[in-house]
Amino acid sequence: MNTNKKYKDSVFTRYFSDEQKLRLLYNALEGTNYGEETKVNIITLEDVLFMNLKNDICFTIDNKFIILIEHQSTINNNMPLRCLLYIAREYEKLIDKNIVYKSTLQKIPTPHCYVLYNGVRNYPKEKILKLSDAFLVQQNPPELELTVKVININYEENHSIVQQCQYLKEYSYFISVVRAYLEKGLELNEAIVHAVKICIDKNVMKEFLEKNSSEVINMLFTEFDMDTAIEIWKKEEKIEIAKNLLDVLDIETISKKTGLSVEEIKKLM
Repeated sequence: MNTNKKYKDSVFTRYFSDEQKLRLLYNALEGTNYGEETKVNIITLEDVLFMNLKNDICFTIDNKFIILIEHQSTINNNMPLRCLLYIAREYEKLIDKNIVYKSTLQKIPTPHCYVLYNGVRNYPKEKILKLSDAFLVQQNPPELELTVKVININYEENHSIVQQCQYLKEYSYFISVVRAYLEKGLELNEAIVHAVKICIDKNVMKEFLEKNSSEVINMLFTEFDMDTAIEIWKKEEKIEIAKNLLDVLDIETISKKTGLSVEEIKKLM
């Protein structure tokens, strides 16, 4: 497949576009134990139609067709529809279009869709999004269904899948360090530079960051969703307000007024 020059890598796609990393990540996602003898074939679409899915990786493994999408902002509930369109486009490339006119059943790779969420807003550890939820007329069971499994990979969530895949764990930690520096008031560019240095020193994504540090800084600065920065800065303001209210209001009232949790306010005390 020819590379489209308009297609831009993200840190996520650059880091995980590797057979070994994807195999181990899939093992964590599905509870399998595939080794190097199991081939991984990366088939990510790189055309204008799907430019907005720049944080996606698509690959096949053991007759399964996997879509991975990293999501840093608010979860888009239209992900099942987007994945449906994506899958249809992939199948067009994977199979001979003339086969659909033959009477013999054409076997196709089984699709699995995942969204790896690492945004700053509260989100469950896992959630299933269904295409049928978008149908104007509901049927039980629906005649067409596509499910997307959303997994919260934020480092603080300590999801078992993150713990089972060292590469995902290191990536999750790297993003959390960037955000930690943002919370300290650093500008985004400074936060990324500091995070790269810290992670290299701690042997986290070390080889990748040493080889691609300048590109990582540029990519992450471009892709890091402004929703993330805005949410962090808003939280800083809420913390300052909560501190000022501690002497005059009870914790529950402060929580209601600021949106901070009771636990977060207790830490301020």
